[in-house]
Amino acid sequence: MPPVTMFNAEGASAFLIVADHAGNAFPRSVDRLGVSEADQARHIAWDIGIAGVCRALAERLDASLIQQNYSRLIIDCNRMPGTPSSVPELSEATPVPGNLDLSPAATAARVDEIFQPYHARIAAELDRRDKAGRPAVLIAMHSFTPAYLGVARPWHVGVLYNRDARLAGAVLAALRAEPGLVVGDNEPYSVGDATDYTIPVHGERRGLLHVGIEIRQDLIATPTGQAEWGARMARVLSSALDSCRDRRAAE
Repeated sequence: MPPVTMFNAEGASAFLIVADHAGNAFPRSVDRLGVSEADQARHIAWDIGIAGVCRALAERLDASLIQQNYSRLIIDCNRMPGTPSSVPELSEATPVPGNLDLSPAATAARVDEIFQPYHARIAAELDRRDKAGRPAVLIAMHSFTPAYLGVARPWHVGVLYNRDARLAGAVLAALRAEPGLVVGDNEPYSVGDATDYTIPVHGERRGLLHVGIEIRQDLIATPTGQAEWGARMARVLSSALDSCRDRRAAE
């Protein structure tokens, strides 16, 4: 299996959807890192449901989607290589034996074989659009577990951002207009240079409109839920981008 897959490469939309934790595959070379098959299916290994949401979202928007296919336990593609959470020895309360006492060469191989190809694909697509004079709006899609270390998380969806809240503010407003949703503002996570890679590097450094989205996993555990949230986020993101463009035109 390749580390990265691109869907709808010729999509006409300005949106570029990326999914850092879409897959939970393990190459034979790491032997599932010593975790159980049950743990491979848990949230510690991937963002449950987000691949289906992203596919539905890409189809609705006619947007391109770039997703990472290997488990985040091998290397987390939303962490700066070399940080402790990049190759976690413990995820939530679950030890990851195959990540203990890794040699620098073994860690570098994971960067070269999984992390770099994924981010190179994103960078190449953004470079291609820039060269062609095409706009790019970066949407980083994630999902989160309903409870972490025994603490319940009440949000249905969270909007994540750091230095640049242009699109995030419009997405927050659009989601809060949806009936019945509990919306997190930088909850259950926030974006920062020490904890994130995709938005700081591909969004902020390039000055692109961007936002991170977190959807609670119990809401997207089935194909029906994934389709519903794909449709919802297509509606929300389209409305938010229109608001940003209207605001820019009025300045």
